[in-house]
Amino acid sequence: MSRTARTVVIRQQGAPEVMEFEDRPLGEPGPGEVLIRHEAIGLNFLDTYQRSGLYTMPLPTALGQEGAGVIEAVGDGVTHLRVGDRAAYAGGPPGSYSDARVMPAGIVVPLPDSVSFEEAAAAMLKGLTVQYLFRRTVEIGPDDTVLFHAAAGGVGLIACQWARSEGIRLIGTAGSPEKCALAREHGASEVIDYRAVADVAAEVRRLTGGRGVDIVMDGVGKDTWDASLDSLRPLGMMISFGNASGKVPPIDITTLAAKGSLKVTRPTLFTHVSDPETCRAMAADLFAKMESGAVKMRIDQRFPLSEVAEAHRILSARATTGSTVLLP
Repeated sequence: MSRTARTVVIRQQGAPEVMEFEDRPLGEPGPGEVLIRHEAIGLNFLDTYQRSGLYTMPLPTALGQEGAGVIEAVGDGVTHLRVGDRAAYAGGPPGSYSDARVMPAGIVVPLPDSVSFEEAAAAMLKGLTVQYLFRRTVEIGPDDTVLFHAAAGGVGLIACQWARSEGIRLIGTAGSPEKCALAREHGASEVIDYRAVADVAAEVRRLTGGRGVDIVMDGVGKDTWDASLDSLRPLGMMISFGNASGKVPPIDITTLAAKGSLKVTRPTLFTHVSDPETCRAMAADLFAKMESGAVKMRIDQRFPLSEVAEAHRILSARATTGSTVLLP
């Protein structure tokens, strides 16, 4: 009898209830593929976008973009991984919400013994996102000031620590005094409680002596777009990398001129990690930060994979702090 893996799939996009479990045959890895048995699975806003329909997906489809576990089989041509290796990944075809899967080996990286499976599952997508934001999108140095929205979330807490480790001033936003305190603990220089401040951009201007920030890193989207642009200095860079509150509506590009010849980019992690060597180099940079203690993963929520629908509800309500992992 061929081996199967319990896998979360959707046949239509919608509320968390559309997710269901299916036993899918695993098969053997082909050339350039590996079979990985999951020990921990990452939960990300991207998953909710794909499940809800914010991002159109071919149906039916499995879900999940991030995991960590043990390599159980290796296809021809794979040289950087062996059977028994600890490994982790972010990206590739959806399917990490499963006990095990066969997947392209190019985005799967060896996992140092010093990084646990849960830490890796929480860190790969979010941590590599922070890596490309600070290393590969625009040159950022100690003289720069960054505004980071949702600074107490999974990506935000990594960004706060990364900025502190590089001497970069990071102004965060968060939605409660407790979340603001959490962001400060992790390295934010200042944090704005957006529920208590009438005008976030005005507060940013006050904190920067009227100048504005050099760079905005905005993973929230629709709700923060205007404040993000209004917080930038002339010639500043807006990095829009997520849509937690919904898609940014169409904009009049002349708005960028009127607000100070602003620059805007909409990057994705998967563009960066599509090249295997780049992916491994980015992961090595992230793991070095983790091994040095500069970046420590905060995992505040753990759910069994069987409770994935509830995990999606809580994440979508923005009721989480730090990272969330699913356990097969």
